[in-house]
Amino acid sequence: MTSSVPWQESLSEGTEAVQDEVIRWYRRTPEGRAYIPTMIWGTLQTEAYATVILGQVVDFLGIPDDVPAGVAKRIRRQQVLYDGEHRYDVVLGEQALYTNIGGPEVMREQIDRILRDLALPSLTLGIIPASAPVDMLPVHAFSLHGDEVHVELVSSGVTVTDPAELDLYRKAFSRLSDAALYGDGAEELLRKARSFWSGDRHG
Repeated sequence: MTSSVPWQESLSEGTEAVQDEVIRWYRRTPEGRAYIPTMIWGTLQTEAYATVILGQVVDFLGIPDDVPAGVAKRIRRQQVLYDGEHRYDVVLGEQALYTNIGGPEVMREQIDRILRDLALPSLTLGIIPASAPVDMLPVHAFSLHGDEVHVELVSSGVTVTDPAELDLYRKAFSRLSDAALYGDGAEELLRKARSFWSGDRHG
């Protein structure tokens, strides 16, 4: 089964209510996987980075502007990384480290935050190099939690629960993970991106 809810409906009162739903979703699913090719996973975003992202959502969709409240809840949900009860396997595209969200200062702070949390027991973070061969067609971002897949489209949020479709998403995530670098390899890509945002284009 696939269900779709337009963003302008789910965000009709602003961004805070959806963040509350994400917190509830995380609490009832102790393990998750996510693939995000062009931006930073929400549960690793700094306050400054999240402020820019949610501000763009408000501007694009024309919804009520409650960005500070939405950001506060997004930061609150990050406690799952430190509670000892959750595990997340996340794959980013290298482009996520270079998509300009808020300018160099915001991006440096964001990358520093990822470097700080890279060794968390709750987090397995892989980064797919821009030139890496990937045995998978170009694919949109998605998150797997329990028996659900969540996909964020331009106009709506989509939830997939059909078992056959879930199997395809699991297969896709496995292939994307195979193309990613972990540990020292991921750290090297992060430090290279930090050098870029620090103005050292040769770093």
